[in-house]
Amino acid sequence: MKMANKTAFCILAPLVLASVSFGQQDYIGRYDVYAGYMYLSSPLISLGEPGFNTQVGMQPAKWYSLGFDFSAGSGDTTLNPTMLKSSLQQQIAAQLAPLKSAGLLPASYEPLVPMHSRSQTYAAGPKINYRHFRAVTLFVNPDFGVIHETAIPHPTDTIGRALVENLAPSGTKQEYTCFYGIGGGMNLSVTRHILLKVHVDFVRDHLFSDLLNWQNSVRFSLGPVFQFGKDIAAQK
Repeated sequence: MKMANKTAFCILAPLVLASVSFGQQDYIGRYDVYAGYMYLSSPLISLGEPGFNTQVGMQPAKWYSLGFDFSAGSGDTTLNPTMLKSSLQQQIAAQLAPLKSAGLLPASYEPLVPMHSRSQTYAAGPKINYRHFRAVTLFVNPDFGVIHETAIPHPTDTIGRALVENLAPSGTKQEYTCFYGIGGGMNLSVTRHILLKVHVDFVRDHLFSDLLNWQNSVRFSLGPVFQFGKDIAAQK
């Protein structure tokens, strides 16, 4: 089953259960802690990074909560000129043109650079909760935070090594930058204190602005939530 199908199933299945489970939620803990699986997809550079996501939250009222979110993941991709800014594409093409004209490179040659990536995200802010169902809480949240990316290229030929020396002289490229977007999902009640969370975020960032264009990324997260503390279920 493809990732998109798995995500759709995880989102729709609890909604079906919720449709026959209306009513007041019996317990809403003041605090909650979440830890689960995370997958960050960056289509611009064909990069997928599995890892983990953790969140801590406090609920001043039933309809909203405040919290902190951290995730970390890593993955591999292969960079090619079409993923870079148009100015860099033109520069690389101009440098390769004489070699192709002289027959030293095939006319169809494109430099390919395998790369390992590590990402960490940090975010904090509010979450709006919709508690119309007994077994399921739906939520939506703005996404504002910082992402730290470490890119480690592994060139396999002379031209690839020359490009890396020019674009990342140290052999590793790191950067912090802000991201923004929107997220949402649901918490499915398993027991009084344990919930199952499905969370999806759609964000936009400009990592490595000297190399890449603005890009859109999607983060999928799934795992258990543990709620505890004062019961605010009866709070207006």
